[in-house]
Formats: sequence, C-alpha cells, structure tokens
Amino acid sequence: MSQLDPRIAVYPGSFDPITLGHLNVMERASRLFDRLIVGIGVNIHKFPMFDAKEREELIRQSTPHLSNLEIRTFRGLAVNFVRECGAKIMIRGVRPITDIAAEITMMMANRRLAPDVETLFMIADGELAHVSSSLIKEIAPIASDEELSRFLPPPVVAALRAKLAASGRATR
Repeated sequence: MSQLDPRIAVYPGSFDPITLGHLNVMERASRLFDRLIVGIGVNIHKFPMFDAKEREELIRQSTPHLSNLEIRTFRGLAVNFVRECGAKIMIRGVRPITDIAAEITMMMANRRLAPDVETLFMIADGELAHVSSSLIKEIAPIASDEELSRFLPPPVVAALRAKLAASGRATR
C-alpha cells in the first residue's frame, strides 16, 4: 500500500449544484491543505439536475480564486476515490443536526474500509449551514435570482435558470 499524503485532501460530493455552503467549505479547506481535490460523485442510479460535466464546469466557474483546487469525477465509494488520489484526508461538509448522525455512521464504515484515511467534518459558516442542493431545487422555480444568489454562486444561478427553462419548470 502506498503512503497517503496528509497535505492532500479530497472533498467528495454530488454538488448538484454547488452552493455557497459548498464553496465556503472549499475555500476554508483549500487554506488548510496544499492540494484540495473536489470529487464529483457519479451515481448511475440517481438522476441529477446537472450532469457530471456541467457540475464540473459550475465548480470551475465558481472557484477561479482557488489555485490549489483540482476537480475530478468518480464512481464508487468515496473512500476508495480518496485513496486513489493519494490523499490522507476526506473532507465532509455537514449541516448541523440533519447530517451528523448519518455522517458519523459513514465515517465509521470508511474507517473499517480504509483505516489510513481520516475524515474531517467542516460546517459551512453560520448563514450557509442550512443550505442544501435539495433546498435549492425546491425553491428555484419560485425564487427570484436575487433570492437564489443568497445561496448560490452567480454562475450557478444563471445555469439553474437555463436548466429550469429548458425543462419547462421555470415559473418565475
């Protein structure tokens, strides 16, 4: 088994779409590690709003100021992806209360699968801690662009509007 690098962290997730909460975690994690790899999970059993390439592009457009960030897609277990990246640290963004129990269960399973990978939980800054991609999908058809910009980076607001218009779900 090769040595995993503690200066590299991986932040896996679906990022469908990336929110300001995700971005906040990315910015803070990028200051803690030499390299931060954002892993976009692809699950063939789920039907995301944005495909993997679109999610990658939205993350890229939202993070030009993070010079040590790399974006990759992966299939399968996140902990295996972390090891494939040569990283020792997996970043997990958690929302208070709603995510903690499930994330601890997952962390314990990951420790059994890859005891050499450590999980670091990060909570987005206060006013962003409740934001989820599910919330965004729910409010997007009825929220204004100004309202959405409180939760999403600017490139995502425009892409979300275009996606909703193309699907006939735009009501605003």
